[in-house]
Amino acid sequence: MNLDFFKQTRILDGGMGQELLARGIDPTGTLWSAKALIEPKYHQLIEDIHRDFIKAGAEVIVTATFSARRIRLKENGLEDQFENLNITAGKIAQNVKKDFPNIYVAGGLPPQYLTYEVDTRSNDEIYQSYNEQAKILNPYVDFFYLDVLSSVNEIKIAIDAIKEFEKPYLIGAHISEGTRLPSGEKITEIIENIKHEKLLGLILACVSPENYELNKNELKKLNIPYGFKVNGFETTKPNLGYTDAYKKSKSGNPNEFLGKRKDLGPENLKKISKLFKEDGATILGGCCETRPAHIKEISSIR
Repeated sequence: MNLDFFKQTRILDGGMGQELLARGIDPTGTLWSAKALIEPKYHQLIEDIHRDFIKAGAEVIVTATFSARRIRLKENGLEDQFENLNITAGKIAQNVKKDFPNIYVAGGLPPQYLTYEVDTRSNDEIYQSYNEQAKILNPYVDFFYLDVLSSVNEIKIAIDAIKEFEKPYLIGAHISEGTRLPSGEKITEIIENIKHEKLLGLILACVSPENYELNKNELKKLNIPYGFKVNGFETTKPNLGYTDAYKKSKSGNPNEFLGKRKDLGPENLKKISKLFKEDGATILGGCCETRPAHIKEISSIR
């Protein structure tokens, strides 16, 4: 894969997990999108969503592996399915690529501990978590996407953990509010502290458009391709904290405690994305609550 891929405007896909819920999967516990991998009857639905994002204009699809991390499966009593579920996600993405050979499959490597929160485990544990998931996904992906990471340390370790696979990577850093990662670090500290070999770019992942706007000048300082995967949540920092709020959720749908915005329809997101593109962003996409209709509108400004 050409390391200059994201130097020109590229369109990423939207939010797989929330799209699965919108199309009828019934989440159990904190499984979220992993429920669709566990039950074969939903495999075609994952494939259909990948295809719909591509038909809408996406040039990159991310494997449906955000909840297929070991810790999430373990807390739901399904740790023994870790390898199989990640293989399944990779095979589904590759099956789609057979019909769309020009698209790229990104191996989604999510936070290996808690979502929107810093991983406080030992560096060895963090490394092992990223390495084992990457090893399973490696045969099925064109590059790795570090999906919604919350600290410089996690990002550094994840990059080290995928080094042996000799594939490019895209960093997806998360900021819940303000101008700092949940760890308290600034975006510029990421680039100052990592090796740049095989780096494709950096995006703000699962953030609001307002948060992206607040941080875009910091992104400009990086001198690498940058952009966004914006979400349609009202917040990613609920009062209880994401993890506790999720565990107390009755529906298993993050909308229950994060809220769903009503002002980010496809047309509005198109207008916002156009402004961000004109200001220098080349990597344009969506996260939770961005559907194929949103990606279609974003892709129209390419």
